[in-house]
Amino acid sequence: MAKVLEFKLPDLGEGLTEAEIVRWLVDVGDVVAIDQPVVEVETAKAMVEVPCPYGGVVTARFGEEGSELPVGAPLLTVAVGAGRLEDAGAAAAPGGQSAPSGERAASSGGTASAETSGNVLVGYGTGTPAARRRRLRPSALGAVPAAAPAPATAAPAAATARNGSPAGEAQSAASQSAAHRGAHGESRGTVRAAAEGPVAVISPLVRKLARDNDLDLRRLTGSGPDGLILRADVENALRAAEVAPPVAPTAGRALGTAALPTGAEERIPLRGVRGAVADKLSRSRREIPDATCWVDADATELLAARTAMNASGGEKISLLALLARICTAALDRYPELNSAVDTEAREIVRLPGVHIGFAAQTERGLVVPVVKDAHTRSAESLTAEFARLTDAAREGALTPADLTGGTFTLNNYGVFGVDGSTPIINHPEAAMLGVGRIVPKPWVHEGELAVRKVVQLSLTFDHRVCDGGTAGGFLRYVADCVERPAVLLRTV
Repeated sequence: MAKVLEFKLPDLGEGLTEAEIVRWLVDVGDVVAIDQPVVEVETAKAMVEVPCPYGGVVTARFGEEGSELPVGAPLLTVAVGAGRLEDAGAAAAPGGQSAPSGERAASSGGTASAETSGNVLVGYGTGTPAARRRRLRPSALGAVPAAAPAPATAAPAAATARNGSPAGEAQSAASQSAAHRGAHGESRGTVRAAAEGPVAVISPLVRKLARDNDLDLRRLTGSGPDGLILRADVENALRAAEVAPPVAPTAGRALGTAALPTGAEERIPLRGVRGAVADKLSRSRREIPDATCWVDADATELLAARTAMNASGGEKISLLALLARICTAALDRYPELNSAVDTEAREIVRLPGVHIGFAAQTERGLVVPVVKDAHTRSAESLTAEFARLTDAAREGALTPADLTGGTFTLNNYGVFGVDGSTPIINHPEAAMLGVGRIVPKPWVHEGELAVRKVVQLSLTFDHRVCDGGTAGGFLRYVADCVERPAVLLRTV
């Protein structure tokens, strides 16, 4: 007899308490292997796949795509142990609901213990190696096997039986569907079965784009291999919807729908990345007495040095990497700004390593990937790591480890075409350097008026860790290195 084990949303680390279901990777009736990913969730940190620590048959799922679950809430139930394939039909409840609590068993002893693992997330142990994944056919769940090819009316019956209904009910639904099709030309049961079937989408970004714009992916025909729906298909559908003629008000009333009043408010939930950003920025404003100082710097020589470095061959050096290299040298001279404040102990904590975060704007919102041990990296290494993290941010593939542990933030808002800003410190860090756009401006150079490439640098700092003299000295050193890169060589 199989045992039905309940798999709960595990602790995803980094203090995360909830996650949003982006995409289910398995259905009720699927056979899953140990440590096989079963659901893709989006946390306040990143998009992650959650592996199941049990091997067996999925008997129930909890939560729809787009819903949020707290850590510790049930995700799914799995029938494990000897004979689990034969008992799965009895264990699965109609409509994908959970089995009665009395039928669930603890994962201890016997075959059940050999079917558990979970060495990927917090709170698991390690068990037997994962088995090969395969899909359980509907007939294995108790549906009547067909000895001969089934008539056309069997399609809705199979779809109904797969969702957990007894075979007799499925056959009854099939006969009713056939009678309805004879009168109206199309079966509502068939349409419903198609609507509840899988959608040919792999990318979670495509699903999110469609969900944010209330687009039904089931109505699209994918242009990818085997009908796979691509991002271009969703964008084309959205553009087509924008140019479509508006529906007349009378048509809306005829369908029994009320038109949205002019000027009606729109409410957007503060959750996921946007909610995490809101919480962190609010906490920063509450706890950190920040101040900002700024200075204009002549970046002409820095740009010339970068051009000369890239002309010598090898990997191209990015401007952001050179600025990060300058910041690590400045933090070595002014370590007060590479620290944090322990409010409970009322202590300033000087941090031994420099981990530089940089602001990156993505479709999911503003994220701050972190370059670990930036003080030990060369300009080439910094360039490569910035590029890797930027690509991962755009693809939504950043891990929680990529987004945590920063000690200082470099914010290049000049890419948005602005000169200056007073950014909010990325709590619990103590400082952030902002870099505006580099533009030609009139500048006094060597006693004469000339057109030079000028950039505005701004430093926002926690006034608890240092006074204005330290902050000013840090910013002045950064500006000197931008204006005369040779200054940096004296500190290497």
